[in-house]
Amino acid sequence: MKEIKVPELAESITEGTIAEWLVKKGDKVEKGDPVVELETDKVNVEVNSEVSGILTEIVCDEGDDVEVGDVIGKVSEGGEATEDTSSEPEQKEEPKEETPKAEETAEAPKKEDNQEEASKHDVIASPAARKRARELNIDLSAVKPVDPLGRVRPEDVEAAAKAANEPKAESKPAKKDTPKSAEKTEFDKPVERVKMTRRRQTIANRLVEAQQTAAMLTTFNEVDLTNVMKLRSERKQKFMDKHGVKLGFMSFFTKAVVGALKDFPLLNAEIQGNELVIKKFYDIGIAVSTDDGLVVPVVRDADRLDFAGVESEIASLGKKARDKELGLKELQGGTFTITNGGTFGSMLSTPILNAPQVGILGMHNIQKRAMVMPDDSIEVRPMMYIALSYDHRIVDGKEAVQFLVRVKQLLEDPYDLLLEG
Repeated sequence: MKEIKVPELAESITEGTIAEWLVKKGDKVEKGDPVVELETDKVNVEVNSEVSGILTEIVCDEGDDVEVGDVIGKVSEGGEATEDTSSEPEQKEEPKEETPKAEETAEAPKKEDNQEEASKHDVIASPAARKRARELNIDLSAVKPVDPLGRVRPEDVEAAAKAANEPKAESKPAKKDTPKSAEKTEFDKPVERVKMTRRRQTIANRLVEAQQTAAMLTTFNEVDLTNVMKLRSERKQKFMDKHGVKLGFMSFFTKAVVGALKDFPLLNAEIQGNELVIKKFYDIGIAVSTDDGLVVPVVRDADRLDFAGVESEIASLGKKARDKELGLKELQGGTFTITNGGTFGSMLSTPILNAPQVGILGMHNIQKRAMVMPDDSIEVRPMMYIALSYDHRIVDGKEAVQFLVRVKQLLEDPYDLLLEG
């Protein structure tokens, strides 16, 4: 019999949830066949059978939380089903275990009752005190008498009863401190309860953690995308013919962010204890929305890629995210994040940091607005609000504002950005 165990997933991942059993109990499996899919904090992982045989037992069902090393199923080697033999011993042993336990539990209360009765009779108490103890259901042996000779009086019993009730009174307000989200509320009208996926739980926990551990602040600016749109219109067909990928907006924003990070390196850092770790590489996370929640795959060494390289990498990572094919390495790390709420029509937002990073840029919807030009003329321009959320513990407001202004400058003069690559 070979046990199916939760394998080592990654250094930072120690548990997961059974998402789906790919085979049923009694099915034949071959060595190397995927038998179960695990949902982890970041990606889904398939667990393969180490032997050929019959899946004789499913220990953990779909939806169960499991940890690395846990046994989640069993396979009988050589294709021999052992369902009957594996279940019989358990059924025979159960009655043997229950009988002595039942006898022990029956005898235990008798012994305890006798000891309690004996201790009560040993206590020196007045008849009135004993009567009051019975009325208040107080154990006389637990009452501390004021009398120097140790005689328990009625007032001692009442004091003990009052003391016993005080902790209960104090514990009631503690329930009010429980977060409402953690309490189960019953509704008079129809509702549907759906268990949160492990990924959604992780997203929720990390977002709350980011807000609680960082001094997060957001600054805003607006970008005139006239030149970016003009350049894309001029080059998009040649770009597609040459590189086989579309020239989108994300490559412009990624390259502009890298340029600004080089000028303001603290936004490419993180805090570790009492030290600042200023990174000299530029791994830019690009937030991607999927049916299972938000994931942030990372474009490695974005400073070394040209526009085509950035676009190809973003397209590849986005497809993998939607097809649930991202690997752990593609999600780990990252020095700065870009999120584009504009794809869903967002006009303005305050993005939450992707800890331990200290900066995240939020893109928004492009809207045509009447703008006053330097010569006081009014023109209709495609404008976008951009937002920078940053950790105020290490990034001052001045640097944050200047970073965002630098991003704006690079986007409004994209020809130099494209040439510099």
